[in-house]
Amino acid sequence: MPKITQLLFDCDNTLVLSEELAFEACADLSNEILAKYNIDQRYTGPELLSDFVGQNFRGMVVSLQKKFNFEIPKDEMEKYVSMEEDKVIAKLERDAKPCVGCSEELEKLSKSKKYGMAVVSSSALRRVQASVNKVDQAKYFPPDHIFSAATSLETPTTKPDPAIYLHACKVIGKEPGECVAVEDSKSGTLSAVRAGIPTIGYVGSYGGDEKQKEIYGMLKELGCKNVMYNWSEFDKMLAEIEAM
Repeated sequence: MPKITQLLFDCDNTLVLSEELAFEACADLSNEILAKYNIDQRYTGPELLSDFVGQNFRGMVVSLQKKFNFEIPKDEMEKYVSMEEDKVIAKLERDAKPCVGCSEELEKLSKSKKYGMAVVSSSALRRVQASVNKVDQAKYFPPDHIFSAATSLETPTTKPDPAIYLHACKVIGKEPGECVAVEDSKSGTLSAVRAGIPTIGYVGSYGGDEKQKEIYGMLKELGCKNVMYNWSEFDKMLAEIEAM
């Protein structure tokens, strides 16, 4: 196995506790869309989070269109994507917090100077930047090493498409096997694994022991090399991958 020289971190609920805030902010907008197209279904923030965790808003709306068999014109889609981004960023700038133990681990990694570090997210670039700025993590990532499937690619996409991980590797100048990704969701894990990147799962952002055990099993099944409940386990799990 090649030497690991680069760490690629998902953002939402991996670095920053942002998913719940984001889905709260976009529930009203999603319901507005469903009402406009005469779809008799409404979502709360937690329901959206349960159904679409790991997807960005564009991907979620595409999924809603497929699920309920309707179509939004392209210009209208762009309007909704922009509106959602503004709503979510305002909420994140007010309320976002780091995942427990994450900032301490990033500080140790930064001081070690052993690995390059980057953020690879499905979310819009402005949203990712707002999240890491709010929790004082931006200092750990070069500005050109924050990647967004919604913004950084020529054709916007979302995880589980591996395109954003492959793009990040290309820009940074690393082969997938030289990297380790950290992901908390099904879509994110599939994105990294399909890109050929060894992946560590993280379940610490999920509430309750039973939910964490359920997600733990799912992430292992999807191809995570190992899964951590707490960021304090990261060193050990990274060492296990490096020893493979």
